[in-house]
Amino acid sequence: MSEARAAVLARIRAALGPDPVVPDVPRDYRRAGAPVAGSPELLDLLVDRLVDYKATVVMTTAADLAGDLRAALAATMPPGGRLIVPPALPHGWLAGADPGSSDGGFVVDDGTLGAVALDGFAGVVTACAAACAQTGTIALDGSPDQGRRAITLVPDRHYCVVRADQVVPAVPDLLARLTPTRPLTLISGPSATSDIELNRVEGVHGPRTLVVLIVR
Repeated sequence: MSEARAAVLARIRAALGPDPVVPDVPRDYRRAGAPVAGSPELLDLLVDRLVDYKATVVMTTAADLAGDLRAALAATMPPGGRLIVPPALPHGWLAGADPGSSDGGFVVDDGTLGAVALDGFAGVVTACAAACAQTGTIALDGSPDQGRRAITLVPDRHYCVVRADQVVPAVPDLLARLTPTRPLTLISGPSATSDIELNRVEGVHGPRTLVVLIVR
């Protein structure tokens, strides 16, 4: 294997020569979309995409977020199911929940739990880094209000809060808001695959239930 690799690389170096010229990459693609971030048209488009992907969408306001989140949890969490949350989830989102309870309530992730332990949680609540209306994609970047990737991939339910000003038109706008060196996760609906005989199977690579709360 190592000899074959060395031979391939040597042939590439010989073909390129001592001073290879890097060609200019055309970048005439559209770099920004319209309308402006957070506009009602974009929120409507994002909702349309998310619903098409079989996500549940709750439109809310900052004042109603805690109550609407409690209602979403009551409607979709199993009895006694516990939540895990990132270390800097905004104060007040889970007002009224009992931290650390073994029968419901939530636990703040300290980074020590492995996949088996995380599988014991029924859901996770996070914020997001940005969202793209055109593709219905929500981006997480591991910030303290989103947490490490494992807590959003192992539990069966993900409750994600998206502020209106985080919703941008197109993929270039989304990428412009992200730092490429951060641990990025792009979510377009609940985890699912149709690879085997075109039968849709949910919960393959992450949560099978995605609830998105959009804060106008």
